[in-house]
Amino acid sequence: MTTKATPHPYLVLALVCFGVFISAHDLTVISTMLPQMIFDFEIPMPGGLDDASWIVSAYLITHVVAMPLMGRISDIYGRRFIFISCMAIFALGSFMVAQATTLNFLIFSRVIQAIGGGGVVPVAMAVIGDIFPEEERAFALGILGTVDTFGWIIGPMYGAFWVNYFNWHDQFYFNIPISFIAIIFGWFLLRPLTVQTDATKSLDWGGAILLSLALTLLNIGLANSGGHAASGPSFDFSAPRPTWQTVAPYFISGLIALAMFVWLERRTAKPLLDVTMFTVANFTLACLINFVVGMALMIAMVGVPLFVNGVLASGTTLDDFIRTAALNSGQILTAMTAGMAATSLIGGWLCTRFGYRLPIISGLLVMSFGFYLMNTWSTEATYPMMAWHLLLTGLGFGLVIAPVGTAVINAVPAESLGIASSMVLILRLMGMSVGLSSLTAWGLHRYDVLSQLYPLNELGLHIAEITAQIMNEVFLGSALLALLAIGLAIGLKSQDFRSRSANL
Repeated sequence: MTTKATPHPYLVLALVCFGVFISAHDLTVISTMLPQMIFDFEIPMPGGLDDASWIVSAYLITHVVAMPLMGRISDIYGRRFIFISCMAIFALGSFMVAQATTLNFLIFSRVIQAIGGGGVVPVAMAVIGDIFPEEERAFALGILGTVDTFGWIIGPMYGAFWVNYFNWHDQFYFNIPISFIAIIFGWFLLRPLTVQTDATKSLDWGGAILLSLALTLLNIGLANSGGHAASGPSFDFSAPRPTWQTVAPYFISGLIALAMFVWLERRTAKPLLDVTMFTVANFTLACLINFVVGMALMIAMVGVPLFVNGVLASGTTLDDFIRTAALNSGQILTAMTAGMAATSLIGGWLCTRFGYRLPIISGLLVMSFGFYLMNTWSTEATYPMMAWHLLLTGLGFGLVIAPVGTAVINAVPAESLGIASSMVLILRLMGMSVGLSSLTAWGLHRYDVLSQLYPLNELGLHIAEITAQIMNEVFLGSALLALLAIGLAIGLKSQDFRSRSANL
C-alpha cells in the first residue's frame, strides 16, 4: 500500500504515535476534571450522578463504536484521508467541549470528540501494517503500545495540571493547535499511502449501523450491570445494584443486533467486517487473549484504588482522606503502567526473534505471578511492596501487547488491516467493561456474605478487613484468568496469513 516515495517508516511512526497519544490522554484526562465540571454545570449530587456519568461514558462508548467504522473506512478511502479527518473531528469536538454551557451540549460534544479520537488508533495500527515489513512490524507496534500506555498514564496528571493552574476549558482549547500539527504533518508524510482498491468500493452502511447499535447496547449494559454508574466504580460495595430486568434489555437487544450483523455480513458482497476472518485461528485467538488482558487490566486499575481507599487510606479530615488516597493510588499505579510501557518494546523485539507464543506466554505467566502476589495484600501491606508487585504485573501486561497486535495484523489480507486493527482494540475495551462489571458484581456478592459474619454495630470496624479479603479473591481470580489465557496462546502459530488471503 505504499509507493517508492514513502518517507522513512519511523518518521511516519512518530506521526501516528503523536495522534494516538493525543487520543489516549483524552480517555483519562477527564477523571481529574470531572469534579470541577460537576460544579460548573451545577449538577446536583448525588441525584445527578447518572447525568454526570455520561460525560465519561458517552466518550468511551463512542470511542469503541468509532474504531471499526474508521478502521474500515481507511481501508476504502486511504489512511491519510481518514487520519486527517479524525484529527480534524477531534479538534472540532474539543472546541465544542470548551464552548459547552449546558450538560447536554457537553455530552454531545464529547461524542463528536470521541469519533475522531477513537478512529485514530486503528488507522495508526493499519499504517504500521502498510509501511513496515513483517520482520519490523512487531517492534513498531510495541512503540505504538508504549505511547498509547504513556497517554493513559499522563492523562489524569495532565488534567490535574490544567485544573490547578488554568481551567478545564483551556485543556480542550489546547487540543486544537496540537491536532492541527498532526493534520499538517499527516498531509505530507502520509501522502504516499494509496488505496489499491477499485472505485466502486463503498462502506457497508447496514453493517455499520448494526455493529454500532450492538456495541452501544452491550457497552451500556456492561456499564450498568455491576451496580454502579457508568462513569466508573463508586468504591462502595453497599451501593444499590440494578436488577436483571434493568440490564437484560440492553444485553438481549445488543446480542440480537450482533446476530443480525453477522447474518448480514455473510450475505453482503462488500461487508464492513469479513466475519470469515474469525475462522483464522491466529486472528480469533489473539482477539480472545486481548479480551482477557482487558479484563485483568481493568481489575488492576480499579482494584488498587479500591484497596487503598478501603484498607490503607488515612487522614484527619474527609478531604485529607480522599486526597491522600487518590495520591497514593496514582503513585503506585504508575509502577504498573511504567512496567507496561517498558516491556511493550521488549515484547515486540521478542516477537520478531521468537514468534508470538514466547513473549505472550511469558507475559501471561509474569502477569499471573504479579496478581498472585497482590492476592497477599492485607491491612499490613506497605506501599513499596505494593508498587513492586504492580511493577511485576505491568511488566507482564507489556510483554503481551505488541505480539497480540502483530498476530492480528499478520492474520489478515492488506485490504482488511484497518478493520482488523480496530477489532483487537474493541475486544480489549470490551474486556475492560466485563472486568469492571465482574469486579463490582463479585464485590457486592461477597460484601453481602462477609458482612453477615459481624454484628451490625461492629461492621464499621471490619470494613478494611472485608475489603482486603474481597480484593484478594478478585486478584487471585485474575491470576487464574491469565493462566487460562496461556491455553489460547499455545494455539498461536507464527505464520503469516497473507499467503492464504486469496481463499479468505
